[in-house]
Amino acid sequence: MAFGGIFTSLGKSSTPVTKEDLGRATWTFLHTLAAQYPDNPTRQQKKDVKELVQILSRMYPCSECANHFKEVLRSNPVQSGSHAEFSQWLCHVHNVVNRSIGKPVFPCERVDARWGKLECEQKACEIIGSTSIFGKI
Repeated sequence: MAFGGIFTSLGKSSTPVTKEDLGRATWTFLHTLAAQYPDNPTRQQKKDVKELVQILSRMYPCSECANHFKEVLRSNPVQSGSHAEFSQWLCHVHNVVNRSIGKPVFPCERVDARWGKLECEQKACEIIGSTSIFGKI
């Protein structure tokens, strides 16, 4: 089955992803990540989340957006000391971006209610050795 068949069978359009689609998907991923971020992260987790955000700012598929995000990060370095710190930082940064593109801001005191913990059974979350449409990963 070709990719087009997969996407249309899921009810998705076969048109290319727009900048807006990509932005929504990226913010959804980041807020979901922040919602799962531990209250007391290890040194490695703090390092990893900072690196992830930096890599995203360099490799983001929309160069205009990537450059803007780099500017935002220069003024707002990643805060990764705890779940609360990271999720509030992310909400603030998302609001900086929203203001710059004329979108409404989100009340950051509601971020945990909006993004809460992901319901995911341990086995369902494991990807090592799982099978994809391409076979073994």
